[in-house]
Amino acid sequence: MKTGKVIALANQKGGVGKSTTAVNLSSAVASLGKKVLLVDVDPQGNATSGLGVEKEEVPYSLYDVILGKVKAEEAIIKGVYRNLDLIPSNIDLAGAEIELVNAVSRETRLKRVLNGVLANYSFVFLDCPPSLGLLTINALTAADGVIIPIQCEYYALEGLGQLLKTIDLVREYLNPELEIYGVLLTMFDSRTKLAHQVVNEVKNYFKEKVYKAIIPRSVRVSEAPSYGKPVIFYAPQSSGAKAYMSLAREFLRGRGKS
Repeated sequence: MKTGKVIALANQKGGVGKSTTAVNLSSAVASLGKKVLLVDVDPQGNATSGLGVEKEEVPYSLYDVILGKVKAEEAIIKGVYRNLDLIPSNIDLAGAEIELVNAVSRETRLKRVLNGVLANYSFVFLDCPPSLGLLTINALTAADGVIIPIQCEYYALEGLGQLLKTIDLVREYLNPELEIYGVLLTMFDSRTKLAHQVVNEVKNYFKEKVYKAIIPRSVRVSEAPSYGKPVIFYAPQSSGAKAYMSLAREFLRGRGKS
């Protein structure tokens, strides 16, 4: 029954452009004609508000789905943008980690609840929280692949060893098919020597896994969430919007092939 590919955006470090990438990559892929579901797996709900959805006013959120109170399709907000649907999140989800601690098969909850809707989508993107807790483990267990956003700043690679170790453990015990689809460089400032050094360092480490598209540090990208819009709709001619469209095309040419 499974058809749609599931992609987790993960990095336990905060402020790396993960939710921004979740919103903009999913909307860019949707704008290229693919049916996409974005699942906000972060209790902060940044991907939800980044799509202009009032996270405290949604009838159901991922919290209700993951705890089995409603089915996934009941929580989906359809047509947030053309070809793009959303399962929203809010602070309620923070309680799910605690409530699931003693649950049977707690690491596979998200995978099981998404199985019923995968047939309706080409791609399902999961915006993970900035931690390696139970919600991120659920996302990695449900995913076919992971995209790791890394900001072009000092200490960019710090802590990544922990994420890669977690990915290996999930592969070993929960999801042997899990792949690293790609590493995305974000917040690139071409004027600084440091940013170029980080690009080289990341490319040396991850080799061909690094996406050619690099997301620049951009005022428009930063502004877009406050207007509840992906940057490709808020400022389509901006450098950030063009970079995310390039990323979407690269993704579809590579790991995104159905």
